[in-house]
Amino acid sequence: MNLGSFSVSLAVKDLATSKSFYEKLGFEAIGGDPQQNWLILRNGEHVLGLFQGMFEGNILTFNPGWDQGGKELESFTDVRELQRELKKLGVPLSTEADESTSGPASFTLSDPDGNQILIDQHRQRV
Repeated sequence: MNLGSFSVSLAVKDLATSKSFYEKLGFEAIGGDPQQNWLILRNGEHVLGLFQGMFEGNILTFNPGWDQGGKELESFTDVRELQRELKKLGVPLSTEADESTSGPASFTLSDPDGNQILIDQHRQRV
């Protein structure tokens, strides 16, 4: 099962302070909008999302349709197909993507220890 690119989405108290800290570890901002309280940072193939006031707790994030370098994949498994496969395997989902739609969608689940996982597709599969 290919879930796409991986990042960690961090719930931060102060976006500017967190950005400054991670820049000292070699991360650079590559996306996001500080006015909307979120940034995407990269250090090589390592990706962090910083989100102030948007959710509680940290989230493991997978993005179907993107490789780890942030490039669009020509072929990828649609988020709805991933959702159906996990449901067949008996994995409980916290939220579900609307099966009647196409394009961007997401669903969430938690691992046995309560860690949140977001499968978030940003684009239409060609």
